[in-house]
Amino acid sequence: MASFLAVSMLVQTLYLLADLYWVGHLGKEAIAAVGVAGNLTMVVLALTQMLGVGTTALIAQAAGRKDQANAEEAFNQSLVMSFCVGAFFGTVGFLLRDVYCHALSADQLTGRLAKEYLNWFIPAMLLQFPLVTLGSSLRATGIVKPAVGLQVLSVILNMVLAPLFIFGIGPWPRLGVTGAALATFVSILAADALMLLYFEKSYHYLRLRPRQWGVQVKIWWAMLKIGLPAGAEFALFSIYVFVVYAIIRQFGAAAQAGFGIGARVMQAMFLPVLALSFAVSPVVGQNFGGRRADRVRHSVFAAIGLAAALMAVLTIMAGAFAPFFIRGFSGDAQVIAFGSEYLRIVSLNFLASGIAFSCSSIFQGLGNTVPPLLSTGSRLLLFALPAILISRLPGFQIRQVWYLSVMSQVIQAAVILLLLRRELGRKLRFDEAPLPAPA
Repeated sequence: MASFLAVSMLVQTLYLLADLYWVGHLGKEAIAAVGVAGNLTMVVLALTQMLGVGTTALIAQAAGRKDQANAEEAFNQSLVMSFCVGAFFGTVGFLLRDVYCHALSADQLTGRLAKEYLNWFIPAMLLQFPLVTLGSSLRATGIVKPAVGLQVLSVILNMVLAPLFIFGIGPWPRLGVTGAALATFVSILAADALMLLYFEKSYHYLRLRPRQWGVQVKIWWAMLKIGLPAGAEFALFSIYVFVVYAIIRQFGAAAQAGFGIGARVMQAMFLPVLALSFAVSPVVGQNFGGRRADRVRHSVFAAIGLAAALMAVLTIMAGAFAPFFIRGFSGDAQVIAFGSEYLRIVSLNFLASGIAFSCSSIFQGLGNTVPPLLSTGSRLLLFALPAILISRLPGFQIRQVWYLSVMSQVIQAAVILLLLRRELGRKLRFDEAPLPAPA
C-alpha cells in the first residue's frame, strides 16, 4: 500500500516543487507570498485530516467485521460532512483573507501578491474536502491504485498549466502568482470529477446512495470522536508554522522565502514516511476490527522500524546537500543562506518526526486519536512560547528557533511512544474472546 501511496505523493510533491520553481522566477516576494498564502494549506490539512481519519477508521473497522452496509453508510455520511466543512472553510477564508495576508507578510508587495494568490487558491482548497473523503474511503478498504492513477493525471495537468498561466505562454494571459493558484484549482476540479466517475462506474463496495445523505448525528459524532483530535493535531502544527512566520517576519522577505523553500523540500523528503503512515492506519484498523492482535503488533513494529530507517538516511542527505536543494529554486544569496541553515538544523529531528508520524497513524487505526493530540500539544507548548520570548531578546538569531524546534520534536516522539505502549496494552486483550456474530 505504501509503495503506491508514495507514487501519488511523489507526483504531488513534484508538482509543488515545479510550481515553486516557476514562481521563483517572479522574485523572492512572489516566493514569500505563495509561502504565506500556502500556510492555509495547514488549516485545510487539519480539517481534511479530521474527515479522512474518521472516515478511514470507521470504514476499515467495518470492513474488518465484514459489515458492508455499515461501511457504505459511513462513506455517504462522510461525503455530506465534507461538503459542509468545505463550504464553511471557503466562507471564513474569503472573509479573513485581507487580515491574514497583512498580518503575516513581511512587506506590502508580498501581502498584495498573497491576496492575489488566495483568490483562486481558496476555491481550490475547498475542492480538496470531497476529494479527501473519496480517497480515504478507498484506502480504508485497501484500494489505492485507482486513486493514485487519477491523482497522477490531475497533477500532470497542473504541471502543464502552471507555467502557461504564470507566464502567459502562447494564447494564455500572463497571470503571475494568480496563474499558479488557478492551475491548482483546475487540476483539483478535474481530480474530483474523475474520482466521482470511478465510484459511479467501477467501484461497487461503497456506492453513492443519495437516500443516505440526510444528516445522521450518530455517525457524524462517531467520525468526529476519532477525527477531531487528529484534525486538532494538524491545527496545532499550523499554529507552529504561523508562529515561525510571525517570528521571521522581522528578517524580511528573503527569510520567509528561504523558510518556504526549505519547508517544501522537507515535505518532499518526508514522502516515504508519509506514505507509510497512510498505509499503516487502514491495516491496523482492519486487523483491530477483525480482533487480530498479533497482526496489529506486527504492523506497529514494521511501521516504526521502516520509518526510523528511512528518516536516518534522509537526515544524512539533508545535512550534506542543503544548499544544493535550496539553490534549485532561488539564486538569491540570502534566500539560499536562510533556507540551507533551516534545512540542516531541522533535519536533526527527522528520525523523531518519522516515529511520531507512524505512531499517530497507529492510533488512528485503533480509533483513539487523543494521545497523538496530547503529544503534539506538548511539542507546541515547549516550542511556541519559548520561541516568542527568545525572539524578543537582544542578539536573537533565527537558528535558535530551529534548534528549539528540534528539541520539542524529540520530546514529542518520546511522549507518543510511551502513550502507544500504554494503548496497545489496554486494547489488544481480545485474543481469547470470541468474535461476535454479525447482526
